[in-house]
Amino acid sequence: MAIPSFLRQDIAMDTTFDDPAAIQRSMRASQRKKTWRALLLVGPLAIFLLVIFVIPIASLLTRAADNPEVIDTLPGTLQALADWDGHRQPPDAAFEALARDLGNAKSTPAAGKLARRLNYEISGYRSLIFKTLRRLPFPAADAADVRTRLIDLDKRWADPAYWAVIAGNDTSWTPYYLLASLDLKLDAQGSIVSAPPNTSAFQAIFSRTFIISAVVTLITLILGYPLAYWITRLPKRRANLVLICILIPFWTSVLVRIAAWVVLLQREGLINSALEKIGLIDQPLPLLFNRLGVYIAMVHILLPFMVLPLYSVMQSVPSTYQRAAISLGSHPFAAFWRIYVPQTYPGIAAGSLLVFIIAIGYYITPALLGGAADQMISYYVAYFTNQTINWGMASALGLILLAGTLVLYALYRKISGKELALS
Repeated sequence: MAIPSFLRQDIAMDTTFDDPAAIQRSMRASQRKKTWRALLLVGPLAIFLLVIFVIPIASLLTRAADNPEVIDTLPGTLQALADWDGHRQPPDAAFEALARDLGNAKSTPAAGKLARRLNYEISGYRSLIFKTLRRLPFPAADAADVRTRLIDLDKRWADPAYWAVIAGNDTSWTPYYLLASLDLKLDAQGSIVSAPPNTSAFQAIFSRTFIISAVVTLITLILGYPLAYWITRLPKRRANLVLICILIPFWTSVLVRIAAWVVLLQREGLINSALEKIGLIDQPLPLLFNRLGVYIAMVHILLPFMVLPLYSVMQSVPSTYQRAAISLGSHPFAAFWRIYVPQTYPGIAAGSLLVFIIAIGYYITPALLGGAADQMISYYVAYFTNQTINWGMASALGLILLAGTLVLYALYRKISGKELALS
């Protein structure tokens, strides 16, 4: 007699439940389906970020240590300098190899790249390279004659320091850019030493960048905390209206907002004119092209990034805790400070980290509203990228800025993790 279909299904289910291995296979198959479904959903976005964001940034940051100019353009010269002691004049073979390598690079883009790279380490090297290129090739002569011709052409070829720069770039990777971005360099013995004070000031620029970012973060926290607290105490309808007003600046271009601050802060601007009319000042205040103007504009632009994380955390804090503390005899301020504020630490940390990370990368605001002593590190990254075409220095500065940001983020994760563990 044939078994009904519903009985066959029950028997199959009973058999499956009696077999643990079958259950595990079924669970693994179900998990694989979920995994593949998630990968299909996330895959296009991951590929897009990898191609558009990760790979370009990674390839750019590798230029902070990339050093192909000398090793590609002067291979014979580097070979001739392999056994050179670095103190006396190099052998005649090095002069001959230099003339031959430069002759091969003449009228090619490699000559300009080589001259620019060597000029980073010794000012004036670029003019020396092009002066020599104009006289090459020399008539057929032995190595000693080539040496004499090069030294007669320019006495700098007799200086071992110029040859030491070539010999020191015998690898395709160099720490030069990273060290220079920290006001450091390698001496003749290969030790890391401080660069001369008049040649670089990147340590001061990095310090200025972090100080400006920290001050802006502190001001936005001081202004944003009471604002977010006030919004949480409003009725829902009015709170939504205030949040819309806070979000309105996001719909306006940063350049437009900066231009508006230029109009407001200039000597004959609206702020100075209003203060003079009401008699508070006798002459215009210097509000533009200084640190004060930078602080005002950056705080205005970044304040929403502080308010929104704070509001999202404050909205979830029950107000009954404060009322309970007050009913038990606590002063209202003590209840607020000891009961309410600690519960908003995640919002404070998130908002401060967000504002600080955005602030250290600011370029347009300090460039347009600040003076020469108010420019942040992003200004110099743009300078080396667009004006001097020094991709190595631009990448090194960007890499150090990125490393500092990651350290701060790791510190935030560690502190927030401890807070969560204590709670």
